[in-house]
Amino acid sequence: MDLSYPYENFYEMIVANAASHADKPLIFIDDIKTTNAQFLKKVDSFARFLEIAGIHKGDNVALIAPNSEEFVVTVFAVTKIGAVAVPVNNMLKEAEYAYILNDCDAKMLVTSNKFSKEVDSLMSITSVEKMVWIDEAPVLDDDNIMFDEVIDTHPHKEEKLDPIVLDDLAVIIYTSGTTGKPKGAMLSYRNIFSNLIAAKELFAVVPKDRFIVYLPMFHAFTFSIIVMLPIFTTASFVIVRSILPFSNIIKQTLLKRVTIFLGVPDIYNALIRADLPWYFLWFNSIRAFISGASALSEDTINRFGIVFKRAVMLEGYGLSECSPAVAVNPRHKQKILSVGQALPGYEVKVVDENMLEVPWGQVGELIVKGDCVMIGYLNRPEATKETVINGWLRTGDMAKMDDEGYIYIVDRIKDLIISKGINIYPREIEEHLMLLDYVKAAAVIGVKDPNSGEVPVAYIELEEGTDTEKITESVIKAALKSKMANFKIPKAVKFIDELPKNATGKVLKRVLKEQEE
Repeated sequence: MDLSYPYENFYEMIVANAASHADKPLIFIDDIKTTNAQFLKKVDSFARFLEIAGIHKGDNVALIAPNSEEFVVTVFAVTKIGAVAVPVNNMLKEAEYAYILNDCDAKMLVTSNKFSKEVDSLMSITSVEKMVWIDEAPVLDDDNIMFDEVIDTHPHKEEKLDPIVLDDLAVIIYTSGTTGKPKGAMLSYRNIFSNLIAAKELFAVVPKDRFIVYLPMFHAFTFSIIVMLPIFTTASFVIVRSILPFSNIIKQTLLKRVTIFLGVPDIYNALIRADLPWYFLWFNSIRAFISGASALSEDTINRFGIVFKRAVMLEGYGLSECSPAVAVNPRHKQKILSVGQALPGYEVKVVDENMLEVPWGQVGELIVKGDCVMIGYLNRPEATKETVINGWLRTGDMAKMDDEGYIYIVDRIKDLIISKGINIYPREIEEHLMLLDYVKAAAVIGVKDPNSGEVPVAYIELEEGTDTEKITESVIKAALKSKMANFKIPKAVKFIDELPKNATGKVLKRVLKEQEE
């Protein structure tokens, strides 16, 4: 299926929205509303400033910023002039920021006083020449500028801009670095628009829909599906500045009449365990919950259906290198533990180590082809060559497919445990652990063993209030023995207050392995 693209770039999209829905609110944040026309005006002003500041087509502008209107304005202004937006994880430390900013040769950084401790010295150790502060600046001079002042003092002046086309580089999203140094996935306008076209159809998004944005905007899932999709569909979105307190997300969802709620398993696990007020369950306007970033457990899906009877839960799958959505369960037919079917316009296959397709139901590596596949990794031609082969992107995920094309993610290839020559999939063990009432979260890793090569070791977070004297390693092993083969039973079970996770709640197994070593 060939996709039809209504726009060549992001800027054309907001110009069209301002022409057709000028006074319609696009962004809600606290008690403030920004209409499509007001948003366009802010983008134009900031784009004019970027030109005056010497940012040219092809230059990279980084963002280390919280969820905010300024974040969205920056992305559209940067791409309007043909420069490239680089949203960066705002939970990193100075050395990690320096690595990324130098890797992408960023000329400007848009940031917040919130992160001043880690970003203050970046101009002296990176390629960054100017910093724009969206709130209080530690110092004001020619190189440290206030965002609001830029918007107020640089009215839009029409400049002749170079044409920006579908296959131009739009955004660089850095991978989370769970298996080494972060790599910059280069995404074009075509890449991201292909995701938006497919998601609009699958989620049946209409202009009256409202999304809620509380997951960090720097993440590929949030960026494309929670920020860009409502703009693409002339819908609107509610920005929540922080995930904490969680009660504020519940409040904003109700008060702002949110219809599409996007989250990650950590959030959905918290929702089904929360003491939600009866009026929220009765009066919320949510018609669809969408889950991404990592797998939902069967227990969470089942409990969710009991708590939220009027809304559908749609689990999907993606990765930064695919802009990011690859597959989602369709509204008319969901399958538990499946991440659904490939999005319209994309092809998926499950292949063996020789890139040959395997039969239905057999486990292999999931590969993806289509307009979502990234241009490549920035400055890493060899890594690009290893990852994208004849247009097919190797995901690094082990999966199987059924005869209807539904995809079941089995595990990460790098997480596969080989014990005495037998494959053990950590996710299978984690699924069984999550079905135990007293287990809140679980992660299983492979640990080197002189006799077996590797053995599985489980890390477990217990539910609050669990009697830790009664729930022991032997109790958990006994519970698993009736469910799975002996060789899959963890060699050790370790209890942990909180599993190490990245910004979207994905467990960092690398950290657990480092602790073991």
